[in-house]
Amino acid sequence: MQQPEKIAWVTDLGLIAYEPACALQHEMVEARKEGAIPDTLLLCEHPHVITLGRNGKRDNLHASERSLAQMDVEFHYSDRGGDITYHGPGQIVGYPILDLAEHRRDIHWYVEQLEELMIRATADFGLAAHRSAANHGVWLDASAGEEKLAALGVHLSRWVSSHGFAYNVCTNLQYFDLIVPCGVAGKRATSLERALGRPIALGEVRERLTAHFASVFEREPVHISREELERHLPAAHAIHHDAGSAVI
Repeated sequence: MQQPEKIAWVTDLGLIAYEPACALQHEMVEARKEGAIPDTLLLCEHPHVITLGRNGKRDNLHASERSLAQMDVEFHYSDRGGDITYHGPGQIVGYPILDLAEHRRDIHWYVEQLEELMIRATADFGLAAHRSAANHGVWLDASAGEEKLAALGVHLSRWVSSHGFAYNVCTNLQYFDLIVPCGVAGKRATSLERALGRPIALGEVRERLTAHFASVFEREPVHISREELERHLPAAHAIHHDAGSAVI
């Protein structure tokens, strides 16, 4: 008898501030550990925010706290791996909550799968994105050298993932001037819209990222609302950071 396909929930959170998105992820990680929810992909946009990962250097922030406040840009430390990055409107952020014990207990494999789904989505728009041997993320070749289209930073707790990827669609790239993107000096950020030279709808890109997420991780996507998702989260979960977690 043919086994039923495994599913993954997909929830579009819309525009959501960084801190409540992190709190929701922490609660979902605990629920995933207990088997209360299946693998899930959260998609969202954030208001202007700069985050510094556990491997990051504060020196890679080029703006003062006063300047950030004047520009209405938040700053947060994060328990994800990686260095410093910017999130803002026009950028699709993906937070996969996956139990890698059901896939492959290999953090490097997992990062490559996230890169792969974004490379495939970019190819759907006629562009050849690629990995970089020196730096994680997804890159496009340009006249001035490689430009970064998407960034990665993940967190694992007992092999359940959180945080994830940030894919620039129609992002205001001027905000990347506030940082050394991902701590890599001399590299510029780019966006899908800039590379294509035409406007692009966020919904169209979300659809392609979701499709390739499902393909890469061999899951059948099931779209559910945030309200429905939260009904499956035990209210008593403690939100905490796991001191023994692996990050990259």
